Amino acid sequence: MEKKSKVLALKYRPQNFKEVVGQDIVVQTIYNSIKSNKLPNAYLFTGIRGTGKTTLARLIAKSLNCINGVDRICVKNHCEHCSSISNYNHLDILEMDAASKTGVDDVRDLIEFSKYPPTSAKYKIFIIDEVHMLSKQAFNALLKTLEEPPEYLKFIFCTTEIKKIPVTVVSRTQRFDLSRVNSEILFKFIKGINDKENGNASDDALKLIVKISEGSVRDALSLLDRGLISYPDGKELSLESAQKIFGCFDKIFLIELFEKIFEGNEKEVIKIYRSIYNTGVEPKIFLNDFMEVLYYIKNISSLKIESSNFSLNDNEFNRIEKISKEIKPEILLLFWQFTIKALEELNIVSNQELSLEMFLIRLLYLKKINNEKKYTELKEDSVNQKNNELITNQTQDIESIIKSQSLDGPNFKNKTISQIKNFSQKEYIEVRKEINKEGNLIHINSFNELIEACNDKKEIKLKYELENNVKLVSFQSTKIEISFNENLDINFVKELSSKLFDWTKKRWVISFSKKTGSPTKKEEKELSEKKVFDEFKMTQEYKRIKKDFPDIEIIKVKKNDEIK
Repeated sequence: MEKKSKVLALKYRPQNFKEVVGQDIVVQTIYNSIKSNKLPNAYLFTGIRGTGKTTLARLIAKSLNCINGVDRICVKNHCEHCSSISNYNHLDILEMDAASKTGVDDVRDLIEFSKYPPTSAKYKIFIIDEVHMLSKQAFNALLKTLEEPPEYLKFIFCTTEIKKIPVTVVSRTQRFDLSRVNSEILFKFIKGINDKENGNASDDALKLIVKISEGSVRDALSLLDRGLISYPDGKELSLESAQKIFGCFDKIFLIELFEKIFEGNEKEVIKIYRSIYNTGVEPKIFLNDFMEVLYYIKNISSLKIESSNFSLNDNEFNRIEKISKEIKPEILLLFWQFTIKALEELNIVSNQELSLEMFLIRLLYLKKINNEKKYTELKEDSVNQKNNELITNQTQDIESIIKSQSLDGPNFKNKTISQIKNFSQKEYIEVRKEINKEGNLIHINSFNELIEACNDKKEIKLKYELENNVKLVSFQSTKIEISFNENLDINFVKELSSKLFDWTKKRWVISFSKKTGSPTKKEEKELSEKKVFDEFKMTQEYKRIKKDFPDIEIIKVKKNDEIK
């Protein structure tokens, strides 16, 4: 270990594969490949910060060049290669931060340097951190060398953004995905470090550190370091103290906040929030924790206390479970959307405290609106019933008039029918006027009707997104499940939900699915046109045209009923 360093994240950085935390499968695979001498041209490590990407890169560099071999890699008495690698001054081991050297010229210098064999080591190794920051031109320049490097040359790439790396590069590497470290494993690890450092952090404080670190070993060590510095000389780092140091607060306050929201108690809601705010909690941290509790309320039935990532104790779990049974899932989903909107608003408002108070008040009124929904539906049913009763009664009155009149005369029948029609229509129109006082509502019962509604309402942008970028999975009353392509506008769901509520006066739930869904309307049209074209190519007419005009290119075929 680097005992001279007082920073825990450096002091306890792994010096061999056995010391790597929470990446057993990856470590075993790398160890086996080195031991059997089945080495890839390039390694690619991806995962969140602090999970061991750069550490593994350096351990590979040590393992390949250590005089003692991978089984007895230097830990204390370093050989010349391990010593130089640990001190970052080995001539054959080049570490490059792609965030600061992104250009094609930097990569060309690297390639030029790779032409020369190692000076003293067995392998020349290039470690490129944050490799996704390289430019497109830089990646292209690297491709050939990456595919067929000299035997002595190995590349090791590290990144937190795997999607930004071209597929052509990924395919030329051996990829390893480093997972977030399991909470139990991380807890045991930092508890051991706490004991080694003679720290006095309580188990609850350590669990809070594990939660905040989100599976990152480096973050956990940095937080522990901060906590122990704040409470030296044997003073206990309690949960309450840790919450103050890290800007967190007890989950029980959020649970009480939810209880008061669902009770409709505005005064208590604002009181609880202000008490949380006065502890110094950042608004974004508050909203993130708010969303976490909201998630637990929605999915509590699928969670167990022991697997809750140290976030809930027994009392909190039971109270959340009680709330979950009393609240409909639709309300929770709407709460989630409102919370995301509140997070966006924080970037544009100057007084974030007032913004969050208004956010909580909106949730209160959202709950009230949902409670009034049944009343509104009953009112609509009453209006419809009145409409039917009026028409029925008028029809009966007309029938009695007909019976009392003479049936003589050639025009009597047509005249009477016309009178009945006009009379019924007049009364029906009056009833519809009464209904429309409640709002000009439209009924949408299918995906095609939704597209037609967008067209009728002149919502061209929404219509375009629905036809070109949305793949329908399922369509039910007030619930749409979709998948989408990469071109879908980021505000699509928000805008569509808003318009649907305006048009129907109902809350619609629009959810994303992992299922592929049906093709987009644009794709369906293209497939249909392709089918027509393929069928035409099989006809004698097509063959005759190509014979007479061999250079002609037919780009589109229409059926007779498509020609206006």
